[in-house]
Amino acid sequence: MKKIQMVDLKGQYKKIKDQVSIAMNEVLDSAAYINGPEVIKFQEELESFLGVKHVIPCANGTDALQIAMMGLGLKPGDEVITADFTFAATVEVIALLGLTPVLVDVNPDDFNIDVSAIENAITAKTKAIVPVHLFGQCANMDAVMELAEKYNLFVIEDNAQAIGATYASKDGEKKAGTIGHVASTSFFPSKNLGCYGDGGAIFTNDDELAHAIRGIVNHGMYKRYHHDVVGVNSRLDSVQAAVLRVKLRNLTQYNSARQLAADKYDAAFVNCDKITTPVRNDNHVFHQYTLKLDKSVNRDALVEYLNDNDIPCGVYYPIPLHKQKAYADERYNEKDFTVTNNLVKQVISLPMHTELDDEQIEFITTKIIEFIA
Repeated sequence: MKKIQMVDLKGQYKKIKDQVSIAMNEVLDSAAYINGPEVIKFQEELESFLGVKHVIPCANGTDALQIAMMGLGLKPGDEVITADFTFAATVEVIALLGLTPVLVDVNPDDFNIDVSAIENAITAKTKAIVPVHLFGQCANMDAVMELAEKYNLFVIEDNAQAIGATYASKDGEKKAGTIGHVASTSFFPSKNLGCYGDGGAIFTNDDELAHAIRGIVNHGMYKRYHHDVVGVNSRLDSVQAAVLRVKLRNLTQYNSARQLAADKYDAAFVNCDKITTPVRNDNHVFHQYTLKLDKSVNRDALVEYLNDNDIPCGVYYPIPLHKQKAYADERYNEKDFTVTNNLVKQVISLPMHTELDDEQIEFITTKIIEFIA
């Protein structure tokens, strides 16, 4: 059996090596390293894939989320509601812009933001909601958008983990990141659509917002040396765009491979009553395959056991955001974070990538079942 990787980027690369080499060499030959033709082509191809009017590439996913908020004109002191159970980048950019983060609990089944908790947290200062499409599937976007309309709020989708996922909206099937007013994504190498460095993008169907964002990503310029708005320096370089063009052509296949691996994990655990396998609301693309363990199972001991057996795993996330030193706030009450406080003790993510084979999955699942039994 080949060595098990949490994410096997090397194995994936070998299958597209020739295509990537050709694409990179074309950039090197053109010497158009910033805002070159590859960036424009990638932008257009991703717009077509998503069915969205505007894709604005940028330097990374964290920038994408920050720039989306800047484009909406949010002001210091405005409150932005988001999930407590997610990576810190989501709340980090809120704080960086002088906005007020408001963290709320998540659902116990799909781990996405609890819509009822959103409504309970809305105040006169609330200006936006950031639903995070956690681990590869969409939050309840119909309900989120209804709240946004009711209270006149912006919706910024954090789509860093769910590129290619779909959502069965009341208005028809839509791709993750195309439902709210604006969305952000990351092309970090381990993402379902990842480049070979850093990269990100913002999506929107709003023409005026797209225009504002295009200026912000480029020092506030629409015309060279004319700075019309306060901006940042956040551009996707042409080499990364070339890699992403190759991988975008394979994204549907990549997501299908992840779903097939998830099916095999599910089947192996079907009779294990101490394990809850991932809930699938719509088209889950499994950025992570995350189990919820019964409270009787010592999760940390399982992690150590798997590591001893050369099985990588991850705990996403071990500390709730409301308990992080940087984001602690006396406004928060522990009784409002019951689900998150339990999940951080119960979740464990297994190897998930496009190159998993049956032998590896059987070994991983057998060892977990042996430990739990």
